[in-house]
Amino acid sequence: MTDTMSPPEPTGAAPSPAPRPAPHAARSVLRAELRRGSVPWTGPVVALAVLVPMVNKADEWQGSWGETQGLLHSAATLIAGPLAAAAGCWQGGREHRRRTAGLWLSVPRGQPAQLMMAALPVALWAAVGYLVALAGVSAATWPYTGAGGPSAAVAVTDLCALVSLTFVGFVVGRVCRWRLTAPVLAAAGYVGLGAPSYLSSDARFLNPAQQFELHGTVPVWWFAPVMVLWVGGLALAPVLGYAARRRYLALVPLAVAASVAPLIVGTGEGLFRDDPVAARLVCGDTVPQICVGGLDGPLLPRASEALSGMLSRLEGVPGAPVRYVDPAVRPGADESALPSLTRGWSVVRNEFPDPVDYAAQTVWQLTARDCPASLEQNDPAGARRMWETDDAVAGYLADRDEAFPDPPHPARLTAMPDAERKVWLGRFLASRGSCDPQEVPAL
Repeated sequence: MTDTMSPPEPTGAAPSPAPRPAPHAARSVLRAELRRGSVPWTGPVVALAVLVPMVNKADEWQGSWGETQGLLHSAATLIAGPLAAAAGCWQGGREHRRRTAGLWLSVPRGQPAQLMMAALPVALWAAVGYLVALAGVSAATWPYTGAGGPSAAVAVTDLCALVSLTFVGFVVGRVCRWRLTAPVLAAAGYVGLGAPSYLSSDARFLNPAQQFELHGTVPVWWFAPVMVLWVGGLALAPVLGYAARRRYLALVPLAVAASVAPLIVGTGEGLFRDDPVAARLVCGDTVPQICVGGLDGPLLPRASEALSGMLSRLEGVPGAPVRYVDPAVRPGADESALPSLTRGWSVVRNEFPDPVDYAAQTVWQLTARDCPASLEQNDPAGARRMWETDDAVAGYLADRDEAFPDPPHPARLTAMPDAERKVWLGRFLASRGSCDPQEVPAL
């Protein structure tokens, strides 16, 4: 009998390459789900839902991290959130529409794994859409901002809310077979997320879409982890209740969410504290000094330029303020407050649309008196003379008569010799905290 033997390999020959391992099945399924059907559209839809309102209101947020992230939070939770839930719902109802639900029950993979492989791609695309929008608006506001920066805690909670709403929507789509469930869920989600903001109770802070005042405030250090436990626990409960073999496991995330809810409600407005950066002053090197808030440092050159005319008229006047400070800081006896600023109105991208009006508002802060209404009843002639004198001084310092309609006696103040006018203005400034007409010098 002849033995059949394979020929020996030649000495020094390279070993045959090892067979490549087959790609992981779950990874292959996830990659396929990320590219198929309506799933990839979730990312662009979420990004546009956030960016469109942001672009329309760009004047109101560019230059302020707080205003930027406050509006971004509103768009991400109130607009993109319901859309993400609707996208998850549409994906959840896919097997019912295709009439393949029974077929999926026959595959060996368990229901939790099936749910994860079908819902996770939608959630990932929703997260990508939000992160793209976050990067875009951050890049758009960064050139105009001063100190501070975006809040990672708020970004994390917004991202968690979007992902959680996607998974909840997916479960709703699996349970409800109505084809219009997705748009109805989006409308109901918008109302359900927006309505609690009108409540006065601190329970409104349980709402992930609660509107926050982020300009000049920052969240407490535990804000993000507690909100993630609350929102994520509420979302995980229906997922486990639907997909887990032991459905009582849904009580675990519910218990976790219930354990942190009292902390959120009990803290209420205290979830956000004053930003220490905003409390700092950024001062110029002019005399007198002009000091804006720490978050408005880039506005300092524009403020100095706008107030140059007023400061020149007050130069050498005894008792003139030595410093003009941000209105958030209580001015001292020899200081005066700068006007409050509203982005999109009095300041746009670190520019004053009307610098003369900014100077006029600063003058008003300098000359305004907080007098009781009874003054005009007790001494109408004296009160009228005092108000007319205040208006005349304001019109002269601001050099804008239209800002103070019909200022009386403008010629008298302008016609005074320079030295005499300085002495008179010094007497006037010495009386600016008084409501006694007799202490106001006659003009």
